[in-house]
Amino acid sequence: MDSKIIIALHKQFNTPNSELYLPLHVGAQTSKENLNFQKDNEGENISDKNPYFCELTGLYWAWNNLNADAIGLVHYRRYLRGKEKFSLGGKTKHILSKPELDNLLLKADVVLPKKRNYFIETLYSHYAHTLYVEPLEVTGKIIAEHYPAYLKEFENLKRRRSAHMFNMFVMKRELLNKYCTWLFSILFELEKRIDVSKYDSFHARFFGRVSELLLDVYLLTNKIKFVEQPVENLDKVNFFKKAFSFIKAKFTNKKYEKSF
Repeated sequence: MDSKIIIALHKQFNTPNSELYLPLHVGAQTSKENLNFQKDNEGENISDKNPYFCELTGLYWAWNNLNADAIGLVHYRRYLRGKEKFSLGGKTKHILSKPELDNLLLKADVVLPKKRNYFIETLYSHYAHTLYVEPLEVTGKIIAEHYPAYLKEFENLKRRRSAHMFNMFVMKRELLNKYCTWLFSILFELEKRIDVSKYDSFHARFFGRVSELLLDVYLLTNKIKFVEQPVENLDKVNFFKKAFSFIKAKFTNKKYEKSF
């Protein structure tokens, strides 16, 4: 199978030496960096929306400009783990390889990162405590109006405590076409209904965060078969800082001010 996984990045960084991976400069339209990578402002694109849509401008570019049988998205500091060793940022990491991906796509139409568990709260309440909940509420209204068949799984966000996060996956082309058509129609409608200028630069990136939760809504509604892979982080996650920030958000209504 001809597969391509884009690596969303916005600055110079080492990437896996493999034809499976395509480093993609996301937000190239408004960036001051002149990176020696494929840019997401060529061909059909929404590169100028990157300050709000984050890595989704890369997904949109790949969907509209790549002809691969399967297309994926990872991040320059976060990958799907595999057995093959690659040197990244001065570190040796185990990253998903082409033969491993081929084998996984024989089993399912989608490869996902392992679920992240939210033991204390539901997905919806965690979002509402740490971020401004308006975009998620408006998304629910859009789904009710335009895609009512998906409303049950969207409402289940208020009960579920785990999800496939990070907007990371590999999908077979036919499914990707359907998913992206659905996803971006919702996000573009959301863009019409919420004025991003009332949020600071961190919170204005809600399109990327909402889409993280919509992935499972789509897959579960359509009963799509998937397989999971662990996530390989290049940086250590500061779980103490994350936990402290969450507790402060939950009990003092102090929203997150940056990513962790």
